[in-house]
Amino acid sequence: MRGRRRRDEDEQSRALYELSALVLNLIRSPPTPLALSDDVPPAGAASRRSRQGQISPAGFASLLLGISLALMLCGSVTFFIGFVLMPWVLGLVMLFFVAGIFSSISVFGRSILCYATAPTPPRKDIPAWKLM
Repeated sequence: MRGRRRRDEDEQSRALYELSALVLNLIRSPPTPLALSDDVPPAGAASRRSRQGQISPAGFASLLLGISLALMLCGSVTFFIGFVLMPWVLGLVMLFFVAGIFSSISVFGRSILCYATAPTPPRKDIPAWKLM
């Protein structure tokens, strides 16, 4: 079970990494070709190089649609996990609240019982002039 969860997390992180790399490669401008010689390249080679780094509007829309779909799915999974764990969190909060109430009551009761059962200290006779 633990291995399966780790494998799922690895697949999710790998998919997110590949999506990020794809987006960064598309956003980054294609490198300009450097002419190392004085020769002028044929017209077909130059247009093929510049066309290779560009993306069509439909392709870009599909990319954005895929990104938004991936984010919605990840958000839905996160929401579901939070929705499932919320009763457990509320239960623990209530448990700690009740434990705090019992602790306060026991400290209060202990202070009353210890005061009532404590032996009275022997009294010293205090002169009247010190009381005034």
